[in-house]
Amino acid sequence: MLEDIINIRKQKIEELKKIGIDPYPEKVKRDFLISEVLSNFNSFLKKGKKIYITGRILALRDHKDIFFVDVCDMSGKIQIILKRDSLKNQNLDFFRRFFDLGDFIEVKGKVIKSQTKEKSILAEEYRLIAKSLRPIPHVWYGLEDVEERFRKRYLDLLMNPEVKKRFLLRSEIISLIREFLNKLGFIEVETPILQTVYGGANAQPFKTHLEYLDLDLYLRIAPELYLKRLIIGGFEKIYEIARCFRNEGIDREHNPEFDLLELYSAYSSREDLMELVENMFRFLAKKLRKKLPNLSNLFKRKWPRIKYEDFLKKKTGLGFEEDLNLWLKKAEELEIEVEEKEIKKEKVFELIFKKYRREIEEPTYIIDHPVEISPLAKRKQDSPNLVSRFQLIINGWELINGFSELNDPLDQKERFLKQEEMRKKGDLEAHPQDEEFLEALEYGMPPTAGLGIGIDRVVAVFTKAPSLKEVIFFPFMKPKN
Repeated sequence: MLEDIINIRKQKIEELKKIGIDPYPEKVKRDFLISEVLSNFNSFLKKGKKIYITGRILALRDHKDIFFVDVCDMSGKIQIILKRDSLKNQNLDFFRRFFDLGDFIEVKGKVIKSQTKEKSILAEEYRLIAKSLRPIPHVWYGLEDVEERFRKRYLDLLMNPEVKKRFLLRSEIISLIREFLNKLGFIEVETPILQTVYGGANAQPFKTHLEYLDLDLYLRIAPELYLKRLIIGGFEKIYEIARCFRNEGIDREHNPEFDLLELYSAYSSREDLMELVENMFRFLAKKLRKKLPNLSNLFKRKWPRIKYEDFLKKKTGLGFEEDLNLWLKKAEELEIEVEEKEIKKEKVFELIFKKYRREIEEPTYIIDHPVEISPLAKRKQDSPNLVSRFQLIINGWELINGFSELNDPLDQKERFLKQEEMRKKGDLEAHPQDEEFLEALEYGMPPTAGLGIGIDRVVAVFTKAPSLKEVIFFPFMKPKN
């Protein structure tokens, strides 16, 4: 049946061309967005103003001598009325013959209220400006498969207003973050996506090859080490909204490519950035209060700070000093699979923490992590086995990871060497040695604090999306074949 519909529409295109009508004209006339027509409706009505609007046909109701047509653009939807006696030099039979659901139309007319008091446009002229070959799904065969929504996001956006609303909110959230940081004197910068040595996180990269230089390259897993080079070079407050790539699993919280905001502030500490984050989120809640009214309740109270070890001890009854075998036994009880390369106490800590952090609902800072799992963070002076790090957890999502940055080049080199040993033992997520970064660090980096914010996760939490697939326009999907 679908092929029959497509063939019929192809025939209509051929017929239009034969009578000299281009079904895909280059130029169109549009005076206003539909939302502008609706918001200025009374003024247009009073003046009897004739206007041009354009959009996609979403619904058709044929009543012989009159057509009611629902037309939408990105801003909204309006009813078009085509009456036989109101059209100039055109007729309804042509419209009935050649126009279908999904087609794009240009309409000239004046605003009126229908008999049912619906705001409408009475058409004087109409024109086909793009013919669709395929019928829109919700009318013909539905879009019931959830995966199809993500594979064919264009249809999802057409059919589900809430989906479009969520993505408009995403854009607004990113713009507001920029506004907040720019007002504080932060400068937006850009760093390389293709890197000869990847770094800035514990993750496995994607590898590619530059033919011209016969050189292996990596898609960045984080912009951190290049941003720190800029701090060394004299910039003091910088940020980047970076597309990053990690060769890891795909689930509710992970997509192979994602947006990460990283910022660095010289002469600042972890505490300074924790305060900045709270102020940023309250700023967002205030600006979005009309669209997301429940958001402000999330950020009213001062956020608690819980030590990483205290959190794990409360959940497992085990402290850092407990034997590795006890931690492995606990992981087994929790049905957490520990690979051979991960049989190291601090790695087991992380696996268990990730399971339990999903129980954290209210905004909470987890602080003071082991140095072994934080190769780029500064040690705490009073506890050198811990680092001055924090994670922000909301509704089980880790939204932010930040710390006072390690600016001791000798300590950094030692940690890179330990990470390199882990890599040799099979841990592909261990941080590689970056000699160029170490050289830059030897020129001196001021006391600095930095953080990374998962933009996709922030949008998911703010809009109560069940997974990242709902807030990424085109999430990665396994090919059907």
